[in-house]
Amino acid sequence: MVLAAGAGVGAAVLLGGAVGVVVGAVLAAGVHRWSARVRSPTERRAVLEEELLSRQLPLSAELLAACLGSAASPSAAVSAVGRSVGAPMGPRLVAIGAELALGAPPELCWSRLGEQHPSLAPLARCLVRTSLGGAPAAEPLIGLAQGRRTAAARAAHARVRRAGVLATAPLGLCFLPAFVLIGVVPVVIGLTARFAQGG
Repeated sequence: MVLAAGAGVGAAVLLGGAVGVVVGAVLAAGVHRWSARVRSPTERRAVLEEELLSRQLPLSAELLAACLGSAASPSAAVSAVGRSVGAPMGPRLVAIGAELALGAPPELCWSRLGEQHPSLAPLARCLVRTSLGGAPAAEPLIGLAQGRRTAAARAAHARVRRAGVLATAPLGLCFLPAFVLIGVVPVVIGLTARFAQGG
């Protein structure tokens, strides 16, 4: 914010007058928008980690459903799944499995996981509900995995459609002037010449 204000004031003082004020305001808005997009390495790592966790969620949920459906204890099931999936999901599940084995309340463990990692909040809510209600967790976990896979497929299709539109936009910008020069201009010139002769 300070950088944007400084750039705007600097441009306004340098150019002076109404033009300087307008250019300074536009420059300040541009710098503010650009600086909002710039992320520190720590923020970039956190965003990447959340994306990876989100991608690992469906498989992890299905594996948890299978382990819990085989009458394994919750701590053993969570630890087994944690050892079978890679980072960043695996170590988190192994840690929760260890906490559950030591007698920690499942609601507390899963709630904390959902608070620390927003992409895992649906998994945490599902497991908190089943631990509080005592219902089997297999069916809600499979439903969660299917829902996340469907959402990921929709997002991928939307990205593909958007890429197609973005790829054809430059072609349209190239062909539009040619169409105007070859198709529209001769017609306008011909009509103008005809009306001039008729007048």
